[in-house]
Amino acid sequence: MEQRIIKRLENIVGSTNIIFKPEERICYSYDGTIQRGTPDVVVFPDGTGEVSEIIKLANLEKIPVFPRGAGTGLSGGSIPQHGGIALVLTRMNRIKEISKEDLLAVVEPGVITGNLHQEVERLGLFYPPDPASLKTCTMGGNIAENAGGPRAFKYGVTRDYVLGLEVVTPTGDIMQTGGRTVKNVTGYDLTRLLTGSEGTLGVVTQIIVRLIPKPKDKKTALVIFDDLDKAASTVNAIISEGVIPATLEIMDRITIECVEKTAHLGLPIDAEAVLLIEVDGSLAKVSEDIQIIEDICTKNSCRAMEVASLLADRERLWKARRAVSSAIVQLKPTKISEDATVPRSKIPEMIRRLREISEKYNLFLPVFGHAGDGNLHPNIIADKNDKDEMERAEKAVGEIFKAALDLGGTLSGEHGIGVMKKNYLEGEMGAIGLNYLRAIKKAVDPQNILNPGKIF
Repeated sequence: MEQRIIKRLENIVGSTNIIFKPEERICYSYDGTIQRGTPDVVVFPDGTGEVSEIIKLANLEKIPVFPRGAGTGLSGGSIPQHGGIALVLTRMNRIKEISKEDLLAVVEPGVITGNLHQEVERLGLFYPPDPASLKTCTMGGNIAENAGGPRAFKYGVTRDYVLGLEVVTPTGDIMQTGGRTVKNVTGYDLTRLLTGSEGTLGVVTQIIVRLIPKPKDKKTALVIFDDLDKAASTVNAIISEGVIPATLEIMDRITIECVEKTAHLGLPIDAEAVLLIEVDGSLAKVSEDIQIIEDICTKNSCRAMEVASLLADRERLWKARRAVSSAIVQLKPTKISEDATVPRSKIPEMIRRLREISEKYNLFLPVFGHAGDGNLHPNIIADKNDKDEMERAEKAVGEIFKAALDLGGTLSGEHGIGVMKKNYLEGEMGAIGLNYLRAIKKAVDPQNILNPGKIF
């Protein structure tokens, strides 16, 4: 990048908040995928005004800008594929307000999601969205990808809790959407449009999120099955009885083995599947629901069920689920993480299709995920240095998406499209739907400055 442009960026953010040495820029060339792309320069703004000035400069010089949070994304959404500016928002990490009266919080995009959880829960409030990377991912990234998590089954995803946004547009203007009210039907719903737009339609610089009262009680159950199909069918049996757990997760045998090998939590490595189920609410409701779940699991031939009430015991069970992503790469170094989602009734069939794909292409394909809402995470574990294996993996990915769409599902439940799935998007949306998205992008970003190469 030309020195004059670097100098102008230094004038905006300060010389200590810009990186242009090659060995330092490499840290901003990747995310949680196998995609890579090194930016020409990395800048760390500290406010909306600085973000605006950076994007105005980028438009003037026709330089692509790639917004970025903590880099935990799983679709390649923040990868600087075309050099340009990596716009890292981690300095903007202030929780500006938590209002018990209005049940909302106002935060900057660099706030770590887990930190917001701690702060609101300390006040007896609750922010439900809980992506698996919550201890490191940021609120801005959650907004960009419309992140979900285990609790999405009962409580919904990020979009369901966003009341308003402050956004710098692709041309550098500053815009407010939504607000502090629970109800708002003024004009097009730009807040929901921008939530999940993957950094292609604007850079979020402030977020207003809705909070709810913290549940009074919580219990977590680990249920062990010797039959994966039985575990999958139990999910629908629980819901059919009118019980809506906060979370309803599934892990198959390969996943269990990997987690136990690395975390040593006492998981049964001979089991074909486990369900991790959490219920919350009033004391009476939690006790009633956990008893119904135990009866259903017993009827569906579970081997055993452990119920944890104390925080330390519940955290031990959840540690198994949180450890999955890091554990499964012990098999091989390259992880292709997908999140194809199907209707709940199709979970058993989707799992059978995934087994067939695994066998057909001779690949490790551990399956885990949010069974309660049909959001499975089939992960292909391979070695990127093995050309033949990676070719088989690419074919398997295509068949995973086809299986999901055949069963009435979707390409992504929470990871987004990014670069990993953009070649498959027309298969779900059709040419007309895809052109509709392109028209919106072209209208607000005529020079294609903001996160080019993503989604389309």
